[in-house]
This record gives sequence, structure tokens and C-alpha cells, in this order.
Amino acid sequence: MLVSKRRFKAEPLLFHSFNYAIMLLIVVVTMYPFLNTLAVSFNVGTDTTRGGIYLLPRVWTFENYEAVFVTGHVAHAFWMSVARTVIGTVLGVYLTAMLAYTVSRNEYMFRKPITLIFVLTMYFSAGLIPSYFLIKDLHLLNHFMVYILPGLISAFNMLVIRTYIRTLPESLIESVKIDGGGDFRVFVSVILPLCKPVLATIALFIAVGQWNSWFDTFLYASSKQNLSTLQFELIKLLSSTTNSNASSSLSAGVKQGGAEGLITPLSIRAAITIVASLPILVVYPFLQKHFVAGLQLGSVKE
Repeated sequence: MLVSKRRFKAEPLLFHSFNYAIMLLIVVVTMYPFLNTLAVSFNVGTDTTRGGIYLLPRVWTFENYEAVFVTGHVAHAFWMSVARTVIGTVLGVYLTAMLAYTVSRNEYMFRKPITLIFVLTMYFSAGLIPSYFLIKDLHLLNHFMVYILPGLISAFNMLVIRTYIRTLPESLIESVKIDGGGDFRVFVSVILPLCKPVLATIALFIAVGQWNSWFDTFLYASSKQNLSTLQFELIKLLSSTTNSNASSSLSAGVKQGGAEGLITPLSIRAAITIVASLPILVVYPFLQKHFVAGLQLGSVKE
């Protein structure tokens, strides 16, 4: 009897110890690439080429980050990326939620055809050339709205929000309509407050997509420097460091004292990665609670 009780008490301890060991291993595997990139970004470029940089820089320097911001265009491009991310996310979430509420109503007779049209866009695309001519005919070339309008509504995001709305009690919507409220009042007073988890999830998806986007700048706004985004400027900077001549000229503009401080493609790539990912890493903790709740959408059926 005594042996069985000890065994019973030891089993949870072994189980939790095994779980903690596995989770610690996952954390190390997940965090190491980012910490290694951070260490390389603060290490002298020519010293990095020797290898052996793991979690801490061997020779500290800020020259890699100075090289990223030395051109003068990066600061303006940063605020351009912030503007397109904020405006695109707010409008995208609001209009997508409004469309999702519309197609979720059973009394709306066109809900099925409209849903089908949006679903077809997930499987079929006209292609790059027709899209370019469409943007041109809409007079959006070299215009800020080219960052906002083309991706304003996503079919996938609309379906996710629609599914969440259908889980809400119908009695809440009916109570507002009994009091004389219309669909817009229902949407603002009931749908938006109760859909915070899924809206936060969709907002994070849209914000990450807007922040990381650079190809639309390359296609539609590359001829206007004042419309250049941070990601596009970093892509140009990264491509300019792929040859030794460009690296030497870039290093010369960052008050180098000798060959030891040479900016290398590896070091500048690490600095670019940190600069591009840092804003999203700052925002994510504030949305994590709603993000996890949104991902659990549909996992429990009652």
C-alpha cells in the first residue's frame, strides 16, 4: 500500500517535469534564431564572418544600425509604413466586419451569392498583369491609396468573422431591433463589442501583412520616393550590400575608422531583420490575449 501511494505521488512530478523539459526545449529552439540575429546585428561585421557568434556579440558596435539609417530615407519610410499599417488595419477590420455581419443575416436574400463570389477570389486570381492595368485604370499608381484599397477586404477574414458572429445569441440582436434600432446600431452596439477576440486576431493578421508588404511599393509606387515604405527601403539596402564595392561605400558613410568596422552583408542583414520585426514584437503582447481567444474560434461546440 505504501509503495502504491509513493508511486501515485511520483507520477505527477515526473509528468510535469517531462512537460517542463519539453517546453523549455521548444522555447530555446524558438528563441535562439532571434537572439542569434540580435547578437549578429550588434557585432562588428568583419568579426562576424569568423563565426562563433551565438547569444552575445563578441565585438560590440552600433555601426550596422547606423548603416541602416544613414541614407536619410529610412525614417520617412518608417512613418509611411506606420501610416499604411494603421489606416489599412482600421479600415480593413471595420469594413470586413461590416460585410461579415451582412452575409451572416439569414433574412438577407443575397448572402449566399455574395459569399460565393468572395470565396471564388480565394481560389482564382486574374494575375499580376491584369491587376497592374486595373490599378492603372483606377489612377492609383504612385498614390498612397494603392496601399489601402486593393487589399481592403479579405475573403478569408470575412469568413472567420462571419463564423464568429453566428455563435452570438440571436436574442441580443432581436432586443436591439425591438427597441427600434436598425442594423447599423446592432452592428455598432452589439457585434463590434462582442467580437473583440476575433477582430483583434484579424487586426493582427492585417497589420503584419501591411507592415511586411514591399512588393506593392515596388510595382505601383517605386518612382515616388515619398511613398517608399520601410520594407522596400530595407530590401534596396540589402540588395546594395550583396557586393563588396557596395559594402565598402556603405561603410565609408558610417564614419569608419578602418577595415575592422567594415559593414558586411551578413551583419547588415541581421540589423535589417531586427528593425523590420521590432514594431510587430512590441504590438503583439497587447493583442496576445484576444489573439489566442480568436484562434480558438469553433473549437468548442455546444
